[in-house]
Amino acid sequence: MSKVACPYCYHRIDGSKLRFQCTGRASPGRDRCKRTLDEVRQRLTGYNSDSLPTFPPPETRNPLPVRTAPCPDCGTSTGIRACPVCHTPLPANFAESRSPLIGMVGGKSAGKTVYTTVLAHELRNNIRRRFAADIWFAGDQQGGSGSVSDWLAGYEQALFSDRRLFESTASSADGLKVPLVLQWRQPRRSLGREVHSTTTLSFYDAAGEDMTTQEFVNAQAYLTSADGLIVLLDPFQLKGSLDRITVPGRSRQDADPPINVLTRITELLRSSGGVSARRKITTPIAVVFSKFDAFFPMLGDGHPLLRPAPAGPRYDEAHGRDTDEHLRAFLTDLGADDIDAHLRSHYKKFRYFPVSSLGAEPDYDEGRVDPGGVRPFRVDEPLLWLLGLFKVIDRSAS
Repeated sequence: MSKVACPYCYHRIDGSKLRFQCTGRASPGRDRCKRTLDEVRQRLTGYNSDSLPTFPPPETRNPLPVRTAPCPDCGTSTGIRACPVCHTPLPANFAESRSPLIGMVGGKSAGKTVYTTVLAHELRNNIRRRFAADIWFAGDQQGGSGSVSDWLAGYEQALFSDRRLFESTASSADGLKVPLVLQWRQPRRSLGREVHSTTTLSFYDAAGEDMTTQEFVNAQAYLTSADGLIVLLDPFQLKGSLDRITVPGRSRQDADPPINVLTRITELLRSSGGVSARRKITTPIAVVFSKFDAFFPMLGDGHPLLRPAPAGPRYDEAHGRDTDEHLRAFLTDLGADDIDAHLRSHYKKFRYFPVSSLGAEPDYDEGRVDPGGVRPFRVDEPLLWLLGLFKVIDRSAS
């Protein structure tokens, strides 16, 4: 079986050699297993709560996969699978499903946390309905006080209900941070009948400060394991932006040019993947210009970049290519075509996306969302493009 990336520790693992985790229920006449701190899990993922023990699958000559196994300590049969590297429990049917790891990365003040929050909200609401899909949090790291779901609920409350912005993501100086793991299950037609496929999606929101030096970039293990990357670039830092739009004062401080962020990512992907100078990097990259609402007045009504993609349960390839070409011209107009030159030189597959998580420019000084509330603009397209490449969803050329 081909190796997939664990959605929690990002190591490539063999889906046929997953560990099992005890259920915590004792078999008759035996003491039940107790939760203890798993030092391996803590070291690799930063998970500090107690966990039930995990154990390797039993030795067998049967070529069929082992779906359940008795715990060697308490004797209770379990079907809960866990990563053989970090011991984190994995979503059900993980080994049988497509599980692309999506890395999310960008420079300081690029708006990654706001984007992640809005995208997760859209996935569980509008996108779910659009694709007739069931989308939910996966894994025991997603529940409970202080968990990712708890963290996300707080951010959703701030943006959608309180209509206020929040502080930048704290730097993960030790290189550890719990990702957001979702499962996407939808019906598809195969050989004339309806079948359901489940895909595990893992998103990691690194702090922008982690991208300011090559050393920090190199420490981000998820980048080297990612099947695809969503790279958010701050359009306020593009050459020519200061001459065209009003850039918030705080965005002018400690700014890191987008080309610097891209160069560090490229250096890591080339060195870690052993990509020779004669070849291009094969990891597909969705290049997102966030906070694009600042350019709405400059572009004017009716501009092609302000047209949303056609509705329907698919990624519209023709619309995506058209957007890509207009954004390439946009970069040239701003004098920021060094970004396009870099991507063309180093990457086999990339695409540009204009995105506004909020849909209207907020009051940056007061930290308030526009009075009209959050109105996401094209936040789904970078992810849908990648899912189309991975054949998780359909793509339309019309």
